[in-house]
Amino acid sequence: MKKLTPFLISCVLVLGTAACQDTSKTTQTAPNTTEENAQTPSVEATQAAQQDAQSDLRRRQLNSDIRARENRNNVTGGDTQRAEGDLASEVRSKLEANIPNGQLTVNAEDNGTVTVGGTVNNQAQLAKIEPLAKEIKGVKTVVVKATVNPPKS
Repeated sequence: MKKLTPFLISCVLVLGTAACQDTSKTTQTAPNTTEENAQTPSVEATQAAQQDAQSDLRRRQLNSDIRARENRNNVTGGDTQRAEGDLASEVRSKLEANIPNGQLTVNAEDNGTVTVGGTVNNQAQLAKIEPLAKEIKGVKTVVVKATVNPPKS
C-alpha cells in the first residue's frame, strides 16, 4: 500500500499535466492547432453564433471575466509574467466576444507571444485580431496565422 500511493499520485499528476496542454479555442469546431484551418461554417451556424456572441449578456460576461483576471493578476504581482494558459484564455475570450463565429485557436508562450490561427468570416475580422489581442496585459507580440473563409451559402 505504501508503494501504491505515490504511484497513484504521480499518475494523477501526469494525467493532469497532459490534459492541460489543450489549446484555447473560440469554438468547438476550431482547429486543434494554430497550423490548421477550420472548416467553413454553414450560414445557419454563423447566424446562431453571431446572435450569441453579439448579445449584450454574453459580451458583459466575457468582459467581466477578462476584468476579473486582470484584477487578479494585478493583486498577485502586477506586471509579473502570467501563465501561458491564462494569457491564451484571456485572448481567446476577448476574440470570442468581438469576432462573431470566428473559428480561432490561440496559443501563448512565456515571452508574451500569442499565435492565433483558424478562420474568420471577413477581412475586417482578420484585421481586428491583433489589436484585440494586444489589449490583454502581458501580450507583447501577436502572430496571426488565421485566414478569411466566408460562410457557405
